[in-house]
Amino acid sequence: MSSADSDHPSARAREAAEAAHPSAPAGDDPATRPTVRLRPKAGRRLSAGAPWAYADELVMDRRTRKLAPGSLVELQDAERAPLGLAAFNPDSVIAARLLDEDPAARVDADWFAARIARAQRLREALFDAPFHRLIHAEADGLPGVVIDRFGDAAAVQPNAAWADARIEALVDALVRVTGVRTVVLNGASRARRAEGLEDGVRVLRGGLDGPVPTPMNGAVYMADLTGGQKTGLFYDQRPNHAFVARLARGGRMLDVFSHVGGFALAALAAGATHALAVDGSARALELAEEGARRSGVADRFETRRADAFEALAALAEEGARFETVVCDPPAFAPSRQAREAGLRAYRRLARMAAPLVAEEGWLTLCSCSHAVDAEAFRAACAQGLRAAGRRARLIWSGRAGPDHPVHPALPETSYLKALVFALD
Repeated sequence: MSSADSDHPSARAREAAEAAHPSAPAGDDPATRPTVRLRPKAGRRLSAGAPWAYADELVMDRRTRKLAPGSLVELQDAERAPLGLAAFNPDSVIAARLLDEDPAARVDADWFAARIARAQRLREALFDAPFHRLIHAEADGLPGVVIDRFGDAAAVQPNAAWADARIEALVDALVRVTGVRTVVLNGASRARRAEGLEDGVRVLRGGLDGPVPTPMNGAVYMADLTGGQKTGLFYDQRPNHAFVARLARGGRMLDVFSHVGGFALAALAAGATHALAVDGSARALELAEEGARRSGVADRFETRRADAFEALAALAEEGARFETVVCDPPAFAPSRQAREAGLRAYRRLARMAAPLVAEEGWLTLCSCSHAVDAEAFRAACAQGLRAAGRRARLIWSGRAGPDHPVHPALPETSYLKALVFALD
């Protein structure tokens, strides 16, 4: 800060407020809100509508770097014209996340409630029951925040420092708008670690007796909100589950990386004659088995705990064949640095899964890797199928369901790819 800047009354007020509350995020009082500026000729994506500014696009002087992670700031362009209210984290690659066009907006429970209510109206138009993703980060106006709804319970992932610092106001608004009685904070994610936040899971409101039965596509899934992966259940595959379930009717199916039942339970509910679910987690398979019992399909459901690639090799040696095979792995390429290794893994998966598909059967291959775009994923799958000697026709290209909206200026947030092939 220059000596001229430091003499300005508003600057002195900001310094006094920050000195009085050195451990609290700055900017909750609009009258003393700090400012952060873009560098000259920076912020092209921001000007095109993206709600992010990266650290190398901002003037990161000594004053700015001292701001606490999660501070609210007035974001300005290089000429000091206000662009809006942003959440700032000097320790994150995504240093500024635009929250509101009004730089003087007050982020309190009412502010959160307005955004949650808007998101809820969208989901009510899409679903008959409150089992869905309620908040999908930037696309729902809450950057870095994920909320999944499980009837009277909700799981919240505050994956950005600004939301983590204001979790009580967020939860108060969530309870007020939705009427949920139980709220679980799930603080175990790669995104939180990138923001410098601690891992941890805790119940913030109400209580749970165990996993929550969750109806979806005619089956019942068991969502473990306190001990499962992510928020306890993957809602994003819902439309792809439904499409594959229709194909699987009347035949045997293999669901690799099944988690708590994934594609398998939907297929059985639709009329598959048998499903084998493969996963490396014993707990996930226990939940899948409970889901099968509650869905009334336990007599046609089988599980196998194993490494996915080892299971594919073993099934090939056994001469097993299935009319429908699905492989829905975790992200093989969670970062740009892992992209090439991830593409090799996708090629290998396609090559090993294809021989298990019966003649004129169906193979579904999925990717949730942000770093692998749709065309690169399709090409990797095609190479694997060719290496396996199978002729294929691509009949379905799926993405996440409509409760996972995509911010139009952030195409990379359309992360899920599901390709369904008809194999000769």
